[in-house]
Parts: sequence; structure tokens; C-alpha cells
Amino acid sequence: MLTQTTTRVLEPSDLGAALAILESEPVANAFVTSRVQVAGLDPWRLGGEMWGWYADGRLRSLCYAGANLVPICAGPEAVRAFADRARRAGRRCSSIVGPAEPTALLWRLLEPGWGPAREVRANQPLMVTESPSADIAPDPLVRLIRKDETDILMPACVAMFTEEVGISPLAGDGGLLYQARVAELIGAGRSFARIDDGKVVFKAEIGAATTQACQIQGVWVAPEHRGKGLSETGMAAVLRYALADVAPIVSLYVNDYNAPARKAYRRVGFRETGTFMSVLF
Repeated sequence: MLTQTTTRVLEPSDLGAALAILESEPVANAFVTSRVQVAGLDPWRLGGEMWGWYADGRLRSLCYAGANLVPICAGPEAVRAFADRARRAGRRCSSIVGPAEPTALLWRLLEPGWGPAREVRANQPLMVTESPSADIAPDPLVRLIRKDETDILMPACVAMFTEEVGISPLAGDGGLLYQARVAELIGAGRSFARIDDGKVVFKAEIGAATTQACQIQGVWVAPEHRGKGLSETGMAAVLRYALADVAPIVSLYVNDYNAPARKAYRRVGFRETGTFMSVLF
């Protein structure tokens, strides 16, 4: 028998089925799961559409289509269906990101119409830990950032984003959306830094959080303080908080060519368990 498949935009009534798929891979899907748990499937609140791929009437795969295009638990047939829908809709995202295999296929299908990309990062190790290393003592000066310290933190956030992504987050809308996101993380108690003499020396955020897993992002050390081990002791401090107060599993993904960061994260207790891929426009 031929399998009957279809793809459609999910509605709020599909929330339970969507969460079942998202929560089947809690680490890989932490970013999208955290958004859906807060906003549901309403596109306005979610910041994008959630596409569902059905086989014989059962929801099997998802694709988040917002500022990022993210394939979720998607095999080749689902990826092809999502690519067809994305081509028809036209590119609205600033990146395609997700587990390497489906993301690579999605990009191969979309590249003829959407390319060239500004940058393709095909190998980004996904790193995970459930317990911190006993070898690295947490930096006692790394702490949660207060709302009244937003102006102190912002220059470091802009520097990190520009260094990591290759463009300034202040471009386009003058940085309004980016500043709102920084403020949101501070307000949620998920932004950490060490501030010496009024300047940020180390910073990181818990960018996505569910009851099952959370994801650290935006790790940055001021250039003049690099090579002193601050990324390790700073990450140890953030990791201790995350495991104690946020989720039992902590993850992050890193560029494969960033050997110093990968070494530092391994020393803190992370291990590589998979591979992500990002396509930046």
C-alpha cells in the first residue's frame, strides 16, 4: 500500500501532537520546544508557523518556519515536503538550522532558489552534560544580570553576536529586536556575566529552557581577557546554576573549527553527542 502523506500549517488544537514529537528528542529540539511551550501554535505568538507532515493521517514530523527554518524529527520524505512548501512561500528566514542530516538535505533542495548563503556551517558539534566536571571550580564572580545592568551588558552582547554571526545585530531595525531579546533573557533570569570595573569580562545565556533540557548560548569572553581560563570557570558557574535550577540536561552547539571552545567545554563536563548545521543568509 502507498503511504498517504500531506503537509499543513498546524493549529492550536494540534498542540498535544506537536509537543509529543518535540519532546521525543528533548535536547535537539530544546529551542523550538521552549517556544511552543510558552506560545502554543498560534503564529503571531509563536513568531512563525509550525508545519506538520502527516503520514497515513498521523503527525510524524515538524518544521518551524519563523526567523529560523528548523526541521524537527524529519526524515527525507518530510524534508522534501517542507522544502516544497518553503519554496512556494519564499525565503522569510535569516537562517536554516537543525540536526545536520535533515538540514543538509533541506539546504540542497532550497539552495537553487534561495542561494547563495552568506555562510554554511555544516559541522557544529552538539554537546551535552548532566553533571559538571569536578576539575573546574565555578567563577564566584559570575552571576545573574539585573535589569538595571542592561546597558552594561549590551555592548558585550553586540560584540558576541557580530563576532559569531558576522553581521551586527544593530543593522536593519537599529537593534530593537535584539535589544528586546537581551532584555527578555535578563528579565527571565537567564543572563549571566562577570562584570569587573563596570565592564563585562565573561557572559553567557540560557537561551532555551524546558523541564527536560536547556541550551546555553552567547558565550563570550572580552578579547583582552582571553587565554586566562575564564571561559571554563565562567561556564562552570552557569552550568551549576542551570543544572540546579533549570533542567537536568544542559546542551550547546559550537562551530567545529573553534577548537579552543570545544576543549574548554569538554573540560567543564560536556561531551559531543551529535551534529547541528546552520545556513546563514
